[in-house]
Amino acid sequence: MARLQQGDHAGAAVAFARATQADPSAGPLWRNLAHAHRLGGDEAAERTALDRALDLDRTDFIALLRSAELHERTGEQGLALAAWSGVLQLAARLETIAPPLASALEHGRSYVATLQARVASQVDDALAAKIEAMDETGQRRMGAFVGNALGRRVIFENQCAGVRYPFLPADEFFDRSHFPWFETLEDQAPAIRRELEALLATGDDAIRPYVRQDSGTPDNLWSGLDHSLDWGACFLFEYGEPNQPVLDRCPETAAVIAKLPLAILPGRAPNVFFSLLRPRTRIPAHTGVTNTRAIVHLPLIVPDGCRFRVGGETRDWDEGKAFAFDDTIEHEAWNDSDEMRAVMILDVWNPHLSAAERDAVVGYFTAADGVGLNPRFG
Repeated sequence: MARLQQGDHAGAAVAFARATQADPSAGPLWRNLAHAHRLGGDEAAERTALDRALDLDRTDFIALLRSAELHERTGEQGLALAAWSGVLQLAARLETIAPPLASALEHGRSYVATLQARVASQVDDALAAKIEAMDETGQRRMGAFVGNALGRRVIFENQCAGVRYPFLPADEFFDRSHFPWFETLEDQAPAIRRELEALLATGDDAIRPYVRQDSGTPDNLWSGLDHSLDWGACFLFEYGEPNQPVLDRCPETAAVIAKLPLAILPGRAPNVFFSLLRPRTRIPAHTGVTNTRAIVHLPLIVPDGCRFRVGGETRDWDEGKAFAFDDTIEHEAWNDSDEMRAVMILDVWNPHLSAAERDAVVGYFTAADGVGLNPRFG
């Protein structure tokens, strides 16, 4: 160390090399040796010393940091990107970071971002024509593949609070081609909206808080919306049961619903309701009960500032344009406007289930609920 302070980098390297021979399992000695070689301009010897330190401990933060700097310095972009990414992942676990290291980490973030942007640009250009030639399914899958490979998005998995049907695709938004009846629903969107607005104009008591937790429930992500009309609901069908007074007041909506291939599961589905989100309200990220169903949204009243995220994809609602998603993949919604947002929501079967599988799912729940599985029946 004294030789380093004197500027005798070669002498320091000799001394540190002697020390590593005496104690080859001491990572700090190899780091010091690499430091002396770096100051002396011997990149090959620096690399060897850093490799020995990392052979001893792949999570050696300083050794990995110096290795990232070396790869960057020598123009090894692929190795530098991998090393810097590892450094940043380790840094995220540290409680405190010394100012000199903070400066190095900021440089690393900038380097990674710049290199990823360059790679992304080249990839996007190379794949644009190929993706354009794909169908809707291919475009979404390839987009997610590229996004994940480039670190631009996370791939989310199903998280079912109830039961999970295995081997179904964990897709965030279902392709529109699975729902040829969407046009029938969308054609009636203006009439459905008029009937909803008539309900709202009367201040109808059919609208109630969507979140209603039992007394004594500990604080959780729903506490802020518990028994609050910030997120309100007006049910037309709930757990498979018709809300006849509301259906009677919305005859055109009821007629449309009667034509749709809803998921019929006695005591459980369908649920069909108007979802009302007040201004400046956010529905927290959450997951649903089962992936045997798809959730359909028909946006009816959507002011600017309302958005919806499922997994790694965020969409704007488009009034009168339906879409379907898997609600067992993490999703959230927000209304950042000064007006109310209204969407009609309904349950249908997951389109990847065959007719025979749907029938078997109904049979399972009918049998299980018959011996008390459904908590609603005690």
